[in-house]
This record gives sequence, structure tokens and C-alpha cells, in this order.
Amino acid sequence: MTDSIPKKPLKKGSLVFVDRENYIKSIEALASDDDLPNYVFKGPGEILSVKEEYAQVRWRRPVPDVWLKLDQLKEYTQ
Repeated sequence: MTDSIPKKPLKKGSLVFVDRENYIKSIEALASDDDLPNYVFKGPGEILSVKEEYAQVRWRRPVPDVWLKLDQLKEYTQ
């Protein structure tokens, strides 16, 4: 018997990073720059807003906020 801990849903205020493997396999990766900066994969970014299956993420850098699919994000833990 395996009891798995339910995954917490990502929501406004969650700290996240981009899951490289899920992002690379996505259709969004085909429409974007090939070389994403490393800070998006290291995190943390903060979710500002969630609309359906997308989240607006703000990084702790002087760069624009971005919209990413929720399944491409993972919770940042340190």
C-alpha cells in the first residue's frame, strides 16, 4: 500500500521554478527563445496571478513578468 502525499496546488504567492524537462517538451518552448536564462530553472519566481492553466510569474530580477503553464512549474523549496 502506498500513501502518496497530495501535491499542493500552485497559487498566488507560491514560489516556483521552471521544470526544464516539462518546458522543453512543451509547445510553448517551440514558440520561445531557445536559450532561457538559468534563473528561471533555479528560481525562485513568485506567482502573481493564475488564470485557468497558466500562471504569471515575477522573477527577482529587473525583467518582465512571464506567463507559463502551471504544469511547467514546480514549487521552490530551499
